[in-house]
Amino acid sequence: MQPHLLKGALLLLLAEACFAGIGAVVKYSSDLASEAQIVFFRNLFALVLMLPFLYRHGFAMLKTQRWYLHLSRALTGLVSMYCFFYVLSQLPLAQAMMVIMLSPFIVPILARFWLNERPSRVTRFGIALGFIGVILALPSPEPGLNLVLLLALFSAFLVAITKTTIRAMASTESAVRIVFYFSLLTALLSAIPVPFYWQPLAAEVWLAFIGMGVLAAIGQLAMTRAFAIAPASDIGMWTYSSVLFAGAFGYFFWQEPVTWGWLAGVIVIFYAGYVTTRQRLF
Repeated sequence: MQPHLLKGALLLLLAEACFAGIGAVVKYSSDLASEAQIVFFRNLFALVLMLPFLYRHGFAMLKTQRWYLHLSRALTGLVSMYCFFYVLSQLPLAQAMMVIMLSPFIVPILARFWLNERPSRVTRFGIALGFIGVILALPSPEPGLNLVLLLALFSAFLVAITKTTIRAMASTESAVRIVFYFSLLTALLSAIPVPFYWQPLAAEVWLAFIGMGVLAAIGQLAMTRAFAIAPASDIGMWTYSSVLFAGAFGYFFWQEPVTWGWLAGVIVIFYAGYVTTRQRLF
């Protein structure tokens, strides 16, 4: 058994539970605030929660020679955020999260050519199974959803780039530094359009934004640490766990039906994650 792989997988499960929670908060807020406000306050409150780490470690924590990777990750992450938050407002929560789960298919491909991490035969088999699972669970094609699904696919591609970038930085950058720079840069960049899309916010929306920031900070720290201690191609499949959390949130909060197709997709995806990770745990 390799403990770092098990720890990485568990951290990724925690991160995906947080990200599914963010999806639920975004869906709740989408009718009460503009998308620009949602994106900005998600990043702002995540940044505020990272400030104690800056106080604890001092400004020396900010010293980096890889600023270009931090900026690249912030840009891809922010664009992905805008696309995905719009998708969440248009699709049931579980299905929206499922489409985004295409990103793990892309992570091993990027890791192969960028980081020279070679996925094994079992990993490639798991990727194929995961792809089948997503196809089973995708919403039925409708003309009005074509743009939404395209945006979801584009967001998934950007998420894969973001996660592979984390792996590329892990040799020199700490998890705290990576998350702090992501929070700082995305908060600054997402503040630009807010004055043009401002609207009054109710008290419950502010509470939702704070909760979203907490989930974002925890999720980012857990995900960054997971990909820092374990290869992306080995644990990336566990990103699929968020669809289970999303399905539960959608069912309990919005009474969104759990279809047989979605359930079959989840089962196939979890089996894909199991066979991919098991080969290196034992």
